[in-house]
Amino acid sequence: MRATGTHLVWMLMTTYKQGDIVLVWFPDSNLLTAKKRPAIVLQADNLQTELDQLIIGMIITNLIRKEHKSRIFVDIQMKTGQRTGLLSNSVIMTDNIATVRLSEIYKGIGTFVEMDILKESLRHTFGI
Repeated sequence: MRATGTHLVWMLMTTYKQGDIVLVWFPDSNLLTAKKRPAIVLQADNLQTELDQLIIGMIITNLIRKEHKSRIFVDIQMKTGQRTGLLSNSVIMTDNIATVRLSEIYKGIGTFVEMDILKESLRHTFGI
């Protein structure tokens, strides 16, 4: 909780970390509708923006889209894929991101542990 003038505001503290896989209401590109789907937390740990939101990346099962440097194929037969909690082979899309309120997150389901691969994909997406 922090004081803002004469009012006290409750700050939601997130326990989500970069690489966590969550089920979330991910907004469609029209910003009018959303679909519950898995997503990966992309923002840095302990960003401390004092906003109750997270930057996330879409996860899809359309494997045709996996052949791009901004995307990461997740094979659930592999040990690292099993740790994600995903139910089928998927593609993490670091080029399809959204900022969502924590209240839109249904629950955490797993973790993508290959952080070097994630960071390389993000570097390609943002040209950094």
